[in-house]
Amino acid sequence: MHIRRNILKYAAAGLVVSSSLAFGSIAQAQEMPGVTDTEIKIGNIAPYSGPASAYSTIAKTISAYFDKVNEEGGINGRKINFVSYDDGYSPPKAVEQARKLVESDEALLIFQSLGTPSNSAITKYMNMKKVPQLLVATGATKFGDPENSPWTMGWQPNYQSEGIIYGRWIADEMPDAKIAVMYQNDDFGKDLLDGLKTGLGDKADMIVAEASYEVAEPVVDSQVVKLKASGADVFISFSTPKFAAQAIKKAHEIGWDATQIVANVSNSVGAVLTPAGLEASTGLISTAYLKDMQDPQWADDQGAKEWNAFMDKYYPDGDKLSSFTTYGYTVAQTMAHILEQAGDDLTRENVLKQAASMKDVTLPLFLPGMSMNTSETDYFPIEQMQLMKFNGERWENFGEIISGEVGGN
Repeated sequence: MHIRRNILKYAAAGLVVSSSLAFGSIAQAQEMPGVTDTEIKIGNIAPYSGPASAYSTIAKTISAYFDKVNEEGGINGRKINFVSYDDGYSPPKAVEQARKLVESDEALLIFQSLGTPSNSAITKYMNMKKVPQLLVATGATKFGDPENSPWTMGWQPNYQSEGIIYGRWIADEMPDAKIAVMYQNDDFGKDLLDGLKTGLGDKADMIVAEASYEVAEPVVDSQVVKLKASGADVFISFSTPKFAAQAIKKAHEIGWDATQIVANVSNSVGAVLTPAGLEASTGLISTAYLKDMQDPQWADDQGAKEWNAFMDKYYPDGDKLSSFTTYGYTVAQTMAHILEQAGDDLTRENVLKQAASMKDVTLPLFLPGMSMNTSETDYFPIEQMQLMKFNGERWENFGEIISGEVGGN
């Protein structure tokens, strides 16, 4: 019997996503905020509105995944109560929502809070309160700093490493190229740009033009036009989905025949390439660490079959073309793994310890050969990627799995 999932609830304080099944009044935690004999309350902050609203698919997928977990009996006998608030990609709003989750909702932890600006705004608070800020949805390098922010941990490959991969590839494959870079003027864009320059090494002067943009800007057309005028034959867009789609479309409109690279966070076919135009997107280069569900090579893959069944049953309105659904599905599995490892010792300290003790953990949608490893000194679970190219319909991986460790090969 199909069970219709309960995903969207509205509250005066902002959009709330709830993945708990029908509980009565939630009992106060006996030993730890957010934990009872029957429930684990997990907080989340996502941009359901604003310039990064395309990412809201991630939180909706996570909510659906926890619906699946709950229907199957929960984690170690406890159901997940997933409480997600909208911050509109606004740092002040993120602070407000973090305080609500920690002080009013008494969540055990905050998981997959999205965006470099929003996570930057709440990190000091979370560490002061000693509340885990786990598997944050940003690859900014500073979120893997256990010495200064021991309660904050990343998940996806960090942006600096991704930039290094692009730089090394260009230096090896296109040594005479002229590069133009558009980047978001925050830690996200700057980390990628720094990594690119590191990867280029003594060939960093291949970058002939740079143009930044602010997230409050409505469009980035002028930046694209300016960069084309530089004469560059490689155009790199270190942008979030809305602006990445605009840049791809504008470059095509003005006839800029350059090799284009788009950041991993903005390579979703459904959320970015389709709005930009598939013809305009043909030939794009990016990176991957998850299987592309549109790639026929995974047609008989067990993990892909499980994901398709999950989408059909628990998130039927979700976009199967969007990589944000495979991302949300896999990061939710990571959180479930950590909680399973914690067992009945659901103190904040032990949950953090388990997050920092992953050894060769692999998940169904990882590219073959990839795994997660963490330690007390390594807060980057995923440090491997593979380059890929868009053929007009789907992404095709090429080359070898590359270590994304800073200073690695």
